Amino acid sequence: MQTLTTQSSISSLMGNPEPFLNIENVSKIYPTPKGDYVVLEQVNLDVRQGEFVCVIGHSGCGKSTLLNMVAGFSEPTAGLVTLQGKRITEPGPDRMMVFQGYALLPWLTAYENIYLAVDSVYPSKREAEKKQIVREHLAMVGLTEAAHKRPGQLSGGMRQRVSIARALSIRPEVLILDEPFGALDAITKEELQVELLKIWNDHRCTVLMITHDIDEALFLADRLVMMTNGPAAKIGEILEIPFPRPRDRDRIMEDPEFYKMRNYILDYLYNRFAHDDVE
Repeated sequence: MQTLTTQSSISSLMGNPEPFLNIENVSKIYPTPKGDYVVLEQVNLDVRQGEFVCVIGHSGCGKSTLLNMVAGFSEPTAGLVTLQGKRITEPGPDRMMVFQGYALLPWLTAYENIYLAVDSVYPSKREAEKKQIVREHLAMVGLTEAAHKRPGQLSGGMRQRVSIARALSIRPEVLILDEPFGALDAITKEELQVELLKIWNDHRCTVLMITHDIDEALFLADRLVMMTNGPAAKIGEILEIPFPRPRDRDRIMEDPEFYKMRNYILDYLYNRFAHDDVE
């Protein structure tokens, strides 16, 4: 398959000796009473600015651990994670994460949840400007009419729209998505995938997204990073997604290449790296 790449060929494909986001020889090890538990081992990945990268793999392969290190919630045991040449050691407004569980403050309205983020990152901005940013981002995700509703009054899809609007309202360099649509029904999930692509086309921030959904990855990503199983998980292969942008779901699903790639990923996940349940 011509769209496959390996770690050794990534630099030449990207044509940029200075990657925007760099994960270099990263390992994550947790000490346990029975000895060290290696979650990730020698992970290398270069991500160019404005790229949309999805990460897929079985549960326990370290996907969330990897993205948490990009977010700054944890540090590698070995190796470096850098953004624009600067080492990541803690969370920062240049990286925002959207979780499957929304992570909204339930006592605040949709408007107030977004305003809190804007006010925290831009305390010196004029009040009118901060309010305008909030209104613009609520409108961007189609929630102007729901601005003064609390999370408990919103559907799951609406809550995730608020989370995405909040993340983008502070203009991060990297948007980190940890299975953001995993808890949603199929119709809502597809609607939000389309919305996410529209927003990404407008803002073109760099996106790192965990997914278990192969169709979602093929619809959204520029590249798909496929992890090996844990422990000591690493990047097994990287798949270049060839479908031109802007993307149309119906057109992609009529393309024979879609099914060829889908079957290749299924074979990778469920044959070459299937879970072994035998003790």
